[in-house]
Amino acid sequence: MLKVILIDDELKSIKSLEWEINNFCKDVEVMETFTNPEKAITYLRHNDPDCVFLDVEMPEMDGFQFLDHFQKRDFCVVFVTAYNQYAIQAIKENALDYLLKPIDSDDLTETIEKVRADKRNGRTYDALEERLKAHTDKRIAIPVEGKLVFINTDEIIYCKSDGNYCKIHLENRKPLFISKKLKEIQSLLSNQDFFRVHNSYLINLKKVSEYLKTEGYVILDNQQEIPVSRNKKSEFLDKI
Repeated sequence: MLKVILIDDELKSIKSLEWEINNFCKDVEVMETFTNPEKAITYLRHNDPDCVFLDVEMPEMDGFQFLDHFQKRDFCVVFVTAYNQYAIQAIKENALDYLLKPIDSDDLTETIEKVRADKRNGRTYDALEERLKAHTDKRIAIPVEGKLVFINTDEIIYCKSDGNYCKIHLENRKPLFISKKLKEIQSLLSNQDFFRVHNSYLINLKKVSEYLKTEGYVILDNQQEIPVSRNKKSEFLDKI
């Protein structure tokens, strides 16, 4: 059974979406509905829905501002709006899907299937991550385009931030472009030989071939030049 909540400042829109879910989506429970986003925030602090259907344009706070209250989300997000200009921003917010009002029942059922798949994959990923942490090897599981890619941390040369995304540069392999922030990758690699030398860069200290102190950057084994922030220089020198 999927558990969802609906957030929209228009009660009519909530009732319409709830009706669509109840009539066209099997094994889906609407746990709660909210026209006030502040109340929804409080609710989510104490409850665990699988998915939040979230309106973009609301008078008190928009959908993107709403998500800023959750640094780590244990629920997937489906944006619901009458305006298609928000599609790119929705993708950048790692939204699972994007539905335009008036909602088409076929589009809705497809979205619900995506939510089911996300729930299955999320549980699989969490379980695999815990299993990998329990082992002494240096592998980590990285979610890429609906699959898990297992890499040895020694393969990683550096990681570069791109907003809500991150590019992992590897030895003898193509870079991996993933929808995780750099700080999440840093957390995965916290017990390894990695150091965040700059707000946008996390490097493998074993891959440093040169450090140009005057210029303030390192050269890695692949000849990539990476800047070292002023406030990171002292700690970086201690690490190497």
